[in-house]
Amino acid sequence: MKHSNRSHLFVDAQLHIAPGRAERGWLLTEGGVIRDFGAGPAPDAPDAVQIDAHGAHLLPGFIDVHVHGGLNCDTMDGDLRALSTMAQFYARHGVTSFLATTWSALHEETLKTLQRIADAADTPNGAHLLGAHLEGPYLNPRFCGAQDPRVIRRATPAEFAEYLDIGVVRLLSLAPEFDENLALLDECVRRGITVSLAHSGANYEQTRHAITRGLRHSTHTFNAMSPFNHREPGAVGALLTSPEVDCELIADGIHVHPAAMQLLVQAIGPQRLILVSDSMRAAGMPDGAYKVDDRTITVHNGRATLPDGTLAGSVLTLDAALRNLIAATSLPLELAWPATSLNPARNLGIDNRKGRIAVGMDADLVQLDATLTVQRTMVAGAIIDFTTDSSTEPVR
Repeated sequence: MKHSNRSHLFVDAQLHIAPGRAERGWLLTEGGVIRDFGAGPAPDAPDAVQIDAHGAHLLPGFIDVHVHGGLNCDTMDGDLRALSTMAQFYARHGVTSFLATTWSALHEETLKTLQRIADAADTPNGAHLLGAHLEGPYLNPRFCGAQDPRVIRRATPAEFAEYLDIGVVRLLSLAPEFDENLALLDECVRRGITVSLAHSGANYEQTRHAITRGLRHSTHTFNAMSPFNHREPGAVGALLTSPEVDCELIADGIHVHPAAMQLLVQAIGPQRLILVSDSMRAAGMPDGAYKVDDRTITVHNGRATLPDGTLAGSVLTLDAALRNLIAATSLPLELAWPATSLNPARNLGIDNRKGRIAVGMDADLVQLDATLTVQRTMVAGAIIDFTTDSSTEPVR
């Protein structure tokens, strides 16, 4: 990621420094990192561009680890311009880093997509592309959701080695009830890649076994997995009661009822929650029909579905997800914001440089007004210029 050489001084900002800790003060960026910050009046910084926040919230930039597309672009387009357009769109909604997320596909298509992610240069006006989230093809076809069951398969060492050797997979979702997929889990753990349960019929015992082998993440919790029952806790029961696992949530009020959001937070605490958008190419676009592989997804009133009514991703943005979470759970912003940044950074092992306001951390920041609407996004010390954002011209 290219850092900005320009210094910026935020003044009169509500700094969210740690979970539950906020203070009114100032923050100085320099060379793409946070140089210093403090309470009260700002020091003199004659070489810095001054930004008066007028009391607005200043948070670590959002990190979306599960996002497929937006503005009629999709990760599986395998196109550098599509990835750039997505990065710019996400930045408008406070995202400073993201994982381009795949769908289940044939081998060559997935290989091409991962290579394009590896080739993608960071855009000068968008979120930082951290790498890939490989969601499929190693899933359970009985829990496929909107994933194409025709291309879902068991993991084979020869195939998954080709994917992993490209070096961009940071998060990998799989169904751990199959022995072949457990071999992939072991290899990911060896390589330092976070492994997640997804589209899975694993029962409680199978899920717990995968956790003992290193599974540390739950993809769109509650959705497309064996549900909780008081006699058979299922994957949901195992995930919620395993403190080593972080749980994604699509907080759009469609995938998960607000009462279930509240239940999830009460069960795992805000420190294990990761907000994701799971947005597809229709995010930021009007209602209508959109192509995904050779199938059509229809979006109506914010709900994306296949012809049979199956939910097919979302049109959610992460700033809206944060607002929805707070509305559903009554969490204060001081406790809710880590689900957008600190928690995913820790889960990916990058919390030494992202996800917190601290000296020496990447200057990835988002400024929110009192309604938690994005006012300003900074990536690596550079202010994103929304007025020249090419996302205003969607790829069609």
